[in-house]
This record gives sequence, structure tokens and C-alpha cells, in this order.
Amino acid sequence: MSSKQIAPSAGRALTPGAIALVLMLCLSWGFNQIAVKLALPDVPPMLQALIRSAGALPVMLFAGWLRGVKFFERDGSLWPGLLAGMLFGIEFVLIFTGLVFTSASRAAVFLYTAPFFVALGSYQFLGERLSLLQWSGLGLSFAGVALAIGVPQANVDAKVLLGDLLVVGGGALWGATTLIVKATKLRNAAPEKALSYQVAVSIPILGCASLLFGEKITHMPSALSISLLAYQAIWVVGCTFVLWFALVKTYSASKLSSFTFFTPLFGVVAAYFILHDTLTIAFGVAALLVIAGLYLVNKPDPKVVPDPNVPA
Repeated sequence: MSSKQIAPSAGRALTPGAIALVLMLCLSWGFNQIAVKLALPDVPPMLQALIRSAGALPVMLFAGWLRGVKFFERDGSLWPGLLAGMLFGIEFVLIFTGLVFTSASRAAVFLYTAPFFVALGSYQFLGERLSLLQWSGLGLSFAGVALAIGVPQANVDAKVLLGDLLVVGGGALWGATTLIVKATKLRNAAPEKALSYQVAVSIPILGCASLLFGEKITHMPSALSISLLAYQAIWVVGCTFVLWFALVKTYSASKLSSFTFFTPLFGVVAAYFILHDTLTIAFGVAALLVIAGLYLVNKPDPKVVPDPNVPA
């Protein structure tokens, strides 16, 4: 054995095609925040999440049926699938509850602590190793996101900090769900099946949360709101989430997750064009920080030699 370090692999290195695909997903998710905000006057947030999951489930089942996915085959994925579904549902409860106390901009920053949880979990459970340079890249990208949406903010009290903590909890559960997919037999299940567990289990969780918070639809939603709900259910959850979990099962979890830093940046751009928010020079600097951080995260470590017994 060489004296050089051998790094266990829990996923392939990102290809240009995979990078392009995950950027498209981040663009879709960035616009999703705008879609949620535009539909809020007609449909409360928990109900939006419930409708999204309920609408996405048949899309996934149909897509899986077309591909010949055996949803009810015994493959050992049931229990990790139910656990992932519970975390998936609670994740959105924490995020939307946190938004009651904290601002949307702060929530966007703290939600995207998820890559740090993925990196930590990948180090502990998946055998992935991040160098000091790669950790610095994650920190640089996070600093870019924070700069882009104006954190820190003045007048932060205990309620705001509670909201921040709840959203961080949502980010942690997002990271935990990613790790469960990578570390259990869900990794061998079809993406449609793996995500169907999560969406199906989230429906009663979100339904109970909506009842608990007393949410109601008091009038007929507008055509715009209905179309935005369809966008969330059919495209965001029904399609992009399936593509995300297909990527998670194939590529490095920590490096793949680092690209989600682009989502809030895309959200800021979408807000500029759709909600007419103002873009500043700080956003340009922030984008450069994010890109530089992602370069450091994905830069190969010359001291690491891939194990020939582990597939790339």
C-alpha cells in the first residue's frame, strides 16, 4: 500500500452533466420560494406544503409505473423510507414555524446550513473526507449567501433567534434525510420509490400541523395561485426532488449538497425580476464568493489516491 492517504468513496465525483443538472434544480428551487410567497395571500404555508405533497405523490407513482418501478417489492427500504418521510415532514413544519418568528432572508441563510450537516454526517458515517481547503470552501460559500441576502440584521430579539434555531433544525433534518438515502437500503431503491416514502409520510404530518395552526382557505384561490401550487407539486416535488435523490444516490453527498448554496442566490435573482427587489453590488460579490467556495469544495486533493477496490 502506498504511503499516501486512501480515501474511502461513498459516491462518484461530480461530472459536468451532473453539475449542470443540479444547477437547474437549484434554479427551480430558488423560484419555488417566490411561488410560495405569491400564493400565500390565498393559501396558508402549511396547507401549501400539504397540497404540494398530496399533488406530487401521484406524479411520482405514475412516473415510477412508466419506468417499471416495483413500489411494493420487499427490498429492505421500508423502515429507512418511513424514517426519511418522518424527517421530511417535520423539516417543513420546523421551517414554516420558524418563519413566523424570523424573516424570510434570515431563514434562507439558516436553511442552507444543510450542507454543513451533510459534510459532518458524510465524514462520520459515509467515509467521505473533506480537507481543510474544502471546509474553507463551504465556509466561503456560506459567507457569500449571508452577504447576498443581508445578514446580519439589526433588531434581532429572542423570538427571532428562536425562529433561526427552528430553521436550522429544518436544515439539519434536510441533511439527515440526504444521509439516510446514502447510508441505507434506500440507496438501492428507485428514486421514485425513495421519495414516495417521504412525500406519503409527510402528508399526515403536514395535515396535522395545518389543523394545529388553524389554517383555512377562506376564498377561492386565484388562477395564479392554483398554477403556482401545480408548479410546486408537479415540477418541484414530483420531478426535481426525484432527480435530486437520483443524484444523491450516485454522487458524493457532501460535494453535491454544497451546490445548494446557489438556490438562495437564484431566489434573489428571481425576486428581482418577479417581485422587483433591488440587486446590489453586494450580490455580485456574494456570487463570486459562492463560486470560489464551490471551486475549493470540488478541487481534488492531490494527497488522496482513490482506492482501486472502490468504484468511482
